Amino acid sequence: MKKSYRFICLLFAATFFATSAATAQGYFENFPVKADPKTVANKLSKRFLESKHQLYFDKGIHYAEVCTWYGALRFAELTNNQELIKQLRIRFELLFHLEKDLLPPPIHVDQNMFGCLPLRLYSITKDERYRDLGLPYADTQWTLPANANEEERKWDKKGHSWQTRLWIDDMYMITIVQSEAYKVTGDVKYMNRAANEMVLYLDELQHPNGLFYHAPDVPYYWGRGDGWMAVGMTELLFNLPQNDPNRARIMKGYLLMMNNLKKYVNKDGLWNQLIDEPSFWTETSGSAMFAYAMIVGVNNGWLSKDEFAPIARRAWLSLCNYIDDDNNLTEVCIGTGKKNSKQYYMDRPRIAGDFHGQAPILWCAYALLNQ
Repeated sequence: MKKSYRFICLLFAATFFATSAATAQGYFENFPVKADPKTVANKLSKRFLESKHQLYFDKGIHYAEVCTWYGALRFAELTNNQELIKQLRIRFELLFHLEKDLLPPPIHVDQNMFGCLPLRLYSITKDERYRDLGLPYADTQWTLPANANEEERKWDKKGHSWQTRLWIDDMYMITIVQSEAYKVTGDVKYMNRAANEMVLYLDELQHPNGLFYHAPDVPYYWGRGDGWMAVGMTELLFNLPQNDPNRARIMKGYLLMMNNLKKYVNKDGLWNQLIDEPSFWTETSGSAMFAYAMIVGVNNGWLSKDEFAPIARRAWLSLCNYIDDDNNLTEVCIGTGKKNSKQYYMDRPRIAGDFHGQAPILWCAYALLNQ
């Protein structure tokens, strides 16, 4: 009897330590079926292909759709899913003829970011049409229009994009198209633009707690707005050359944000609509952006694996619980302009399947697969 008991104890100890070791080495592996990144991304990509276009005030395809399209494309590229790449290209081909009117005009920061999509398609296919379509979106961010106003001229004179407005959303919209232009051309001017712009926003907008107000005149830490900063810094650091003079400053801002975000994780393992307000509701799109920033940070050694990987894993598992049977992420705050009212953010409608939420879930999925 004693021998049997001793054997059971030894077996339990061996199992415990083996499990602990596996957990320490593979936080981003061994997910339950519902949270398997490849399965989730396949379902959300299919859901995207079934969806209609979302338009930006009837002036071209909305940036949130572009972000989702881009995420599905990145996933297809990573997994060498040629059929998915083909279907995503078929959707895009219509923009060269039948749906040409849906191409966003390069007149606003949200519309210019469309360029990241054809540039990514060029990187995959080497089809020059994509390059020719995408590069002007990157270039016109630094080409002052003839009808520019005084504020736009001010930023242009300082070497920044005339589309600078110091809204935190911009730091994904500007940096992603400039980064893709750099990868396509190898011209460092694109990375210099993106890095200089990011440093401006960090210097002007980041607070000592690592977070960002929605805008300088709106003193609230809105989840998805801060999410744009998190993913903007993440994408930029991933693409920025190691010897870039702005890299250390951007890394400092990124680490300050990540280290403070972990203090605001809510009971769901996610983050609230206003990050620092415990009474607010769980908002999933911003949460997915924070999770993505942490996953990429762990994978690239910017963040401590044992400190941040459990937070990111828990966030991913929780986010998957918010995906409904139609493969729509729920509890997504609708598109939100700035307003100096806390109640305004509390009362924002929540919807399922909005591209603002579908996109970062896809980003998380391919980041988890890209180890």
